Amino acid sequence: MKKSLEQRIEEAIREEISIVPYNPVWPKLFEGEAAFLQTKLPGSLVSRIEHFGSTAVPGLAAKPVIDILVQVGSLEETKKVIAPLLEAEGYDYFWRTDSPPPYAWFIKRDSEAKRTHHIHMVEADSKLWDRLYFRDYLREFPDEAKRYEQLKRFLAEEYPNDRIAYTEGKTAFVVALTERAKRYYSKS
Repeated sequence: MKKSLEQRIEEAIREEISIVPYNPVWPKLFEGEAAFLQTKLPGSLVSRIEHFGSTAVPGLAAKPVIDILVQVGSLEETKKVIAPLLEAEGYDYFWRTDSPPPYAWFIKRDSEAKRTHHIHMVEADSKLWDRLYFRDYLREFPDEAKRYEQLKRFLAEEYPNDRIAYTEGKTAFVVALTERAKRYYSKS
């Protein structure tokens, strides 16, 4: 029996959160998934694929899930064309409206149903591209990355099965550091 959207969302937000030491294989996992997406998805819709999030920062402990940001020409076309293609490959698909701007979100899982990749599909003008400032700043300033790692470890221990609380607990840090990064890189 197919689960309802509400059941799928509830299960997804209650999955265990674990922070593991940095794995040097993570960039290769990104490259493999990016290559798959480039061959599987229509080139007329997909124009840019970036690795972001903690797994994109060398040395940073993280949830072992590769975050990928994909630029698409149209979110409406993504819903019609890309979502069915990736769902047929076994990805979970969610239309995210919980934090503006809305975007298409896919979860890829391994044979044990553990998350391996999060794919965020956005248009070129999406504010989600600001996440690359955060990534780049953590790469350049290891002390900030360590502060972020400590926060994530604390939140994962505090909220091991509550992804919403975990994410909300990181928000102030991420927003403040992203704004600092935008100022820093605008001077470069």
